[in-house]
Amino acid sequence: MRLELDVAKCVRAKSKLSLCTCCAEASPEHISIVENIPTFKNQTGIEAAAAVGACPCEALGLSGIVLSRFFFDFLDAKSDTLVPSKELPCLSLLSVEHLLSLVLALEQNLKINIESYDRDSVQLQQILKRVDEVNQILGAVSAKKIEMIQEHLEDKSEPVDKDEGGSRRDFLTNLSLKGALKQKKRFEESLEADELSQHLLESDDIAKLKEQHIPEKRKILFSVLKYSDLFKNSAAIKSEKISFISDKVVNDSCTNCQMCYRLCPSGALSSDGRFSLINFDAMLCLKCRLCHDVCEVDAITMSPHFDLGEFGKHHQETLIRFDIKRCDECGNSFTYRGGEMLCPRCKVEEEEAASLHEKSGIIF
Repeated sequence: MRLELDVAKCVRAKSKLSLCTCCAEASPEHISIVENIPTFKNQTGIEAAAAVGACPCEALGLSGIVLSRFFFDFLDAKSDTLVPSKELPCLSLLSVEHLLSLVLALEQNLKINIESYDRDSVQLQQILKRVDEVNQILGAVSAKKIEMIQEHLEDKSEPVDKDEGGSRRDFLTNLSLKGALKQKKRFEESLEADELSQHLLESDDIAKLKEQHIPEKRKILFSVLKYSDLFKNSAAIKSEKISFISDKVVNDSCTNCQMCYRLCPSGALSSDGRFSLINFDAMLCLKCRLCHDVCEVDAITMSPHFDLGEFGKHHQETLIRFDIKRCDECGNSFTYRGGEMLCPRCKVEEEEAASLHEKSGIIF
C-alpha cells in the first residue's frame, strides 16, 4: 500500500504561483514541497494517510483504497460506527466532505472509534480537526453531530524478548555468506525506500492540466444533499471555519486577465464566449485558493462568511461584468475602460512609435 500522486490533478502543477500546502501541513513528516510539487519517499504509505484526506483535488491516494467505494459499502452495511479496517486502514483518509456526507446519509449520529490511535499522533489530530469542522457546520442547522468513542482498551499483550541463544544464532547467521546476501538486499531496499519519488509532468499530464475535474468526494456530497433538508435556510459560518468550500468577491481592480477561471481546477469560476464576465458556482469551489494565488492585482478575495444555505444549490453568480469593445486599430475585442477605442497591445505600440519618432526629432 503506497502513497500515490496524480500530478495532473495537483493545483501546484497547474501554476508555479500556487501556495497550496494542504498535504504537507497534514503530514509534515512524510511530505515536502520540492520544485513546487509534493514529494515523498518511495515507500511512503499509510503513515501519510492524513494527506490524502486533506488534498482538495484528490491528487493524492493510497494504492488499493477507493474511498467512494468504501462510502457506499459502509452505508450498505447499515453501520453507524467508523473503525479502521482493511477497506479503510486509517480514518484520516476521510476528508471533511466524506464525513459530512456520511453523517447526512445516516438517520442517526455517526460514531467514530479512535481507540487504536495514539493521543499525540498526526492522524488523530487531523481526524479530530475534521470532526470538529463537521460538527460546527451541523451545529449551525441541526442537532446532528459526529460522536467520538475515545475509551482505550488495555494492552494485555506481553513483550517478547529474544533469548540469548536466539540472538547468538542471529549473529552467526549474519556472519555467513547467506546472511551477508540477505543483509545486502535489505540495505538496498532500505536505500530505495529512502529515495524521493520523482513526480514529473509527462506530455499526457500536461494535456490533463487543462481539464477541469470535480473530485469524487464532492460528487458524493452532491448526491447526499439532494435528499437532505438541513440546509434549506440561510445560516452563516465564518470562512475560516470551513476548509473545503468558499464564496468569492471580485473588485473593480480586476483586469480581466482570465487567469482565475482558466486555471480553476473544478470549473467553479467561468466566463462566457466574449469573456465579458466572471461567474462563480460556490458548490464547485474546492477552496484550493489557486484563483487568489494567480491574481496579480489581488482583485479576487474570499467572502468573510459562507452561507450554508448554498449547499446543494447549483447556481452561478456573476461576480463582475466587463465592457467588451472592438479595437479601432486591429479589430480584436478587449476590455474597454474609457478613452480611445484601442486595445492594450495597440495602445502600447502607438506609444512606442510616438516615443521613437520623438527621439528621432520628427514632430507630428
